[in-house]
Amino acid sequence: MYIDPNVYTSKPENERLAKEMRCYDLLESLGVPYNRVDHDAANTMEDCAEAKAVLGVKICKNLLLCNQQKTKFYLLLMAGEKQFVTKDFSKKIGSSRLSFAPPEFMEKYLDITPGSLSVLGLMNDTECEVTLYIDRDVVSEEYFGCHPCINTSTISMKTSDLLDTVIPATKHEINFVELD
Repeated sequence: MYIDPNVYTSKPENERLAKEMRCYDLLESLGVPYNRVDHDAANTMEDCAEAKAVLGVKICKNLLLCNQQKTKFYLLLMAGEKQFVTKDFSKKIGSSRLSFAPPEFMEKYLDITPGSLSVLGLMNDTECEVTLYIDRDVVSEEYFGCHPCINTSTISMKTSDLLDTVIPATKHEINFVELD
């Protein structure tokens, strides 16, 4: 995977998708500093390894889950090295067994396509249809890394900025969970 070795501290000047530019605009409007690297499409945690190394952050897994009826949706941010066990997470949040949400719901609620799932997509969920859960191990790090709603860039910001400024700006509540 090609990765641009330059680290940028502002939004791209070249043409990008509107959903990506909205992420930078949100961060800049909130006064949240960030670093950005550009790269080929990163579809797996392994693909994210190079961006992680350049930015010096851990990249977490982002999973969009739903109940069987597809009436309740959950965005789970968990440590990248952990294995996701559906029944364990379902039990911890008191929900019937969950499954991965079909891609059309990712696009409908978060304006994100598979491979690009990010907490920043919550800015597009103006009706708060998606409930956010964050594994406590994710917030134990000083910096947080994620895609800006597209998997050809990765950004990092202080975890405290994510928790205290960015997520509240999306009007979503943070639910913490401890995953094994």
